[in-house]
Amino acid sequence: MIYTLTCNPALDYLMQVDDLRLGETNRSGKDLFRFGGKGINVSAVLSRLGVETTALGFVAGFTGDALCRAVCAAGIPADFIRLTKGHTRVNVKLQGACETEINAAGPTIPADALTALYGKLSALTMGDTLVLAGSIPASLPQDLYGQIMALLSGRGVRFVVDATGEQLLCTLCHKPFLIKPNRRELEGLVGRSLSDDASLVNAARQLQDKGAENVLISLGGEGAMLVDAAGRVRRVPALTVEVTDTVGAGDSMVAGFLAGYPQGSDYALRLANAAGAATAASAHLATREKIEELLR
Repeated sequence: MIYTLTCNPALDYLMQVDDLRLGETNRSGKDLFRFGGKGINVSAVLSRLGVETTALGFVAGFTGDALCRAVCAAGIPADFIRLTKGHTRVNVKLQGACETEINAAGPTIPADALTALYGKLSALTMGDTLVLAGSIPASLPQDLYGQIMALLSGRGVRFVVDATGEQLLCTLCHKPFLIKPNRRELEGLVGRSLSDDASLVNAARQLQDKGAENVLISLGGEGAMLVDAAGRVRRVPALTVEVTDTVGAGDSMVAGFLAGYPQGSDYALRLANAAGAATAASAHLATREKIEELLR
């Protein structure tokens, strides 16, 4: 079973505003709500690829109810912890000539909710995979992912971490199976500019020296690179698609890699690349049919 953890999920409210004027009344050409959160996105694509998964996280208030309904309607198995106070955050995304995002902070996570999460995680065992994805709310320890990995150490659980900065770095000593930075995130982790493939490989190996096994680097319009646990380097070019929305493309890559890994890391990289491109070419997250089309 592949479990995903999203500590601060959201409802994303997308509004099309072609000419945003500050200080004036603006009208949206179209708008829609959709569920958001990196771990939830991973579970969504895994589920569409026929992989058994469960999304974990915290929800609160009437916005949490709406998130749960959306996740259920999308056919994503979930086991969220409900908070008694606060509201699941709503992130506003204004789309026009350029995209402007306003992301809310989200609810405070109390100690008893964190204890409940540890209780759910304690059921994970040999052969399970746990994807730790996205930012950690300010009300939780910022080394939470490392603490979770320490808690489950020795159980044969495989860890995937898709986070940034110190929230990722503190997990490397626990030897995550997979990390997935993009170029900008990788530059932040190693503290230098990465302008070519050789510098990307060197940076990936620097993180492997600290404990990461497989490093999957998403490169947007330049494709993707994998430096695997055996030290081999593979590079795939970007697939030619008409980009609609890149939100969730990196999460889809994680899902594709995990779904394809039982058939080897080469296939996993190809499937990751196809899944990321399929989401970028879709209004939200990729369908199985679109992923398989691009994989061919």
